[in-house]
Amino acid sequence: MPGVERGPFDGVLNIVRFNWPMFLLTLALVVVLLGGAAQLTSPGWRIVLAVTAAGLAAGTFVSLVVSHVIYDRSDLYRFAWLTRVYGDRTPNTAVFCQTGFDESSALLRTRTPGTHWTLIDHYDPARMTEPSIQRARQHCPPPDGTVAAPYHAWPTTSQQADLVIGMLAVHELRHCDERAAWFGEAARTLQPGGRVVVVEHLRDMANLLAFGPGALHFHSAATWRRSWERARLRVRDEFRITPWVAVFVLEHAA
Repeated sequence: MPGVERGPFDGVLNIVRFNWPMFLLTLALVVVLLGGAAQLTSPGWRIVLAVTAAGLAAGTFVSLVVSHVIYDRSDLYRFAWLTRVYGDRTPNTAVFCQTGFDESSALLRTRTPGTHWTLIDHYDPARMTEPSIQRARQHCPPPDGTVAAPYHAWPTTSQQADLVIGMLAVHELRHCDERAAWFGEAARTLQPGGRVVVVEHLRDMANLLAFGPGALHFHSAATWRRSWERARLRVRDEFRITPWVAVFVLEHAA
């Protein structure tokens, strides 16, 4: 499938492209703080403002460096980690779910030419109102063949797929009932012996240190576990792609 190769900085450039108002605001704050520090005569307040400006600049720089490591330098979009999910065997049928921005399915289909993929888009403009998602959809619209469907009603038959993947997407379902419903549909669609793979940032110390308050948009491992257990799924394997991205491999509970 031509034209799906990623450039060496595509990931971090997308972060800036989709969130540019936040970065522009941060830059403006740094300039204002440094300008205020230059105007003040009190040494104490000058230090406070200068340190605050340096902290904002450093935090932004660290988040971009970590984003580059995750999205451009790691195995995340190279998908060698799929061999840990299925070994050398290629799934016959698979479902890929997104919630507004899909930069993965074309790469996955290139890597698994023998797999029949069903692409599902759960994006709901009435609920997923973040401007960054809207910018992402304008830049990268859903691939041809993607089917729009609610998170709780997939256009799939029972026991249809060997593999279901939700990659950096399911966290957009903000309530536990919504995520449990998504996992319920995944469990219904999954064949006996199949795998559900969830790839997500977690609300943990590594992501808090890297992304600051932005990590609060993610869910904790315990929160994820409560959601899939309600759908009678259990963890078969769990590993990390970098310290900031977790992979949960799930299967039907006995």
